[in-house]
Amino acid sequence: MSQKLEELEKVYVDLPNHWATGGESLWAKPLGDDLYEIHNIPFFAYGLNYLDVVKVDSSNQQLKPHVLEVIKPSGFSTLRICFFDGFDESNQEELFEELKQYRVEIERSDEIYVAVGIEPDGNYDAVYDRLTELEQNGVLDFETCESENPNDFDSSSE
Repeated sequence: MSQKLEELEKVYVDLPNHWATGGESLWAKPLGDDLYEIHNIPFFAYGLNYLDVVKVDSSNQQLKPHVLEVIKPSGFSTLRICFFDGFDESNQEELFEELKQYRVEIERSDEIYVAVGIEPDGNYDAVYDRLTELEQNGVLDFETCESENPNDFDSSSE
């Protein structure tokens, strides 16, 4: 997430069946030939992760390029967290510092909704176990972001 903003463009993921939104815009680095590398952690789309290379439809110049499929998965995994009342931002920051040892990237949507990108060589199981513990303690709710079907970005595997 260190890419310079001026080197990035927005791409759009259509989510017609998603429970919260009809679509999501993502920052992406253009690679040429309608290929883009995703440069933020998706908050709504399933089956997309930070640094995945995607194929887009850019035929309509009036619209953002539309994501069609993942061409090259990055190896990152995505988890999304919704914090409950009482677990304020200072508590959240302590948790994020703890999770960094497992090689994660954190992207905040607002004070309660956070996306976590786990690096390919990170410890997914440790992050998952820690979030499960906090979920069982009533601190947060979280979800994995794998897709049930390849390139079906608005259905989870759960």
